[in-house]
Amino acid sequence: MVSQSDPTDHALAAIASILDQPESHREPEKSAVEEKPVAPERIEADGYWKVGPGPMATIRFKWTVRRQDDSTYYVDETIGENSQPIVSGPMSADAAIRFVDDRENEARQRFEQLKSEMIGRGSAADLVRKDDGEI
Repeated sequence: MVSQSDPTDHALAAIASILDQPESHREPEKSAVEEKPVAPERIEADGYWKVGPGPMATIRFKWTVRRQDDSTYYVDETIGENSQPIVSGPMSADAAIRFVDDRENEARQRFEQLKSEMIGRGSAADLVRKDDGEI
């Protein structure tokens, strides 16, 4: 269950308002960010980052792992380029990487679900307009 203060909800609501406008058929959006391959070798946690999906950089999530002097790791979660980070931690290097991967995966799934719902609404609205004789 997501708390009311979850920043993901605000970003998804903004995306929904953008996608809820009628428009012609579009090709699926290509990700502006390259996926980092998950390799079996050890990934360096300090500086590890991922960016969530979204049509605009100002509402896109970013998760960045940083290491403290005492060898603990924290994850900074930001929305857009100039937001104050929400900090999670302390945690181990592996836990920080897993946290970033899980948050990015969750955001991608929620974005795809929202996009599907918006497409479904658009299709339903098109059917209603055709039935009413509108073009």
